[in-house]
Amino acid sequence: MPRASRQAPDPSAPSAEPRYLRRGKVKEIYEISPTELEFRFTNDISVFDRHIPSEIPYKGETLARTAAFWFDLCTRRGVPHHFLRLSSPTSMRVRRVQVVPQPRTLGPRPKNYLVPLEVIIRYYVAGSIWDRIKAGSVRPEDLGFPRAKAVEYGAKLPEPFFELTTKLEPVDRLLTTAEALEISAIDRRQLDEIREICLKIDRGISEEIEPRGLLHVDGKKEFAIDADGRLMVVDTFGTADEDRFWDKGAYERGRTVDFSKEFVRQHYRTIGYYDQLAAARAAQREEPPIPALPPLLVDEVSRLYTTVFQRLTGVPFTPLTTPEKPS
Repeated sequence: MPRASRQAPDPSAPSAEPRYLRRGKVKEIYEISPTELEFRFTNDISVFDRHIPSEIPYKGETLARTAAFWFDLCTRRGVPHHFLRLSSPTSMRVRRVQVVPQPRTLGPRPKNYLVPLEVIIRYYVAGSIWDRIKAGSVRPEDLGFPRAKAVEYGAKLPEPFFELTTKLEPVDRLLTTAEALEISAIDRRQLDEIREICLKIDRGISEEIEPRGLLHVDGKKEFAIDADGRLMVVDTFGTADEDRFWDKGAYERGRTVDFSKEFVRQHYRTIGYYDQLAAARAAQREEPPIPALPPLLVDEVSRLYTTVFQRLTGVPFTPLTTPEKPS
């Protein structure tokens, strides 16, 4: 009998079973093949880089489906990205890149790697930028306002405010441009391109949501260098976890009504937990455990996520999953 030929395995072929790789703040990551990953979105929730011991019904499904909606927008606008398809109501398949804390160890012009930065663009005064204004570490002129202007919460910024933080460290920290270029192994031209891509996507987001009565306040995005050395958008963006949205009508009447995870952050500020956490971090002490959300607040947060899905996508939320029972 002729000997059976031995064919080299196809490196892009899916493995028999997805292999668990790691867990992020709100999603689990599985290996499908050497070139493909699966993100599985949980109903977990986190704030201030702390995992809250509460489950939010339908949260994972709203994140996965919202993210897919925005990646479709990227495709239509010619923005490269890693999204391939939804594999279930709570999971998606994406192109895989290397995740290394120090990309420069990959060589002088590394390719196919995660850029270890979070890119934040702000359009209104809110969140941590408001904290820094009150503390005096950010001045009005830093944001494009006149030097003597009294900046108020909710003020529209004269121009988009661009910030960079770490991605692969335990707690995100702000970076100077020089620091960001050094740890990410990108050059200034690529950083400028990242900024333009963010602005292009955000214009698309605003065009989608403003007719549905929402304002895009701020948001974060992440990037990778693909196998050909080109930038592409990765992870997820434009959801209630990564971005902040306000009700447009309320804002025009002088009020800020949040449609984002800011609602949860404010709860922990109100009960004093944020101050305890900030003090512990400043003193480099052990961080206090974060308490669970009260049951009534869990229900309210779940309604927030499903409402945000509807307002962002214009599609009524019909759940395709069964919510997990509280443990």
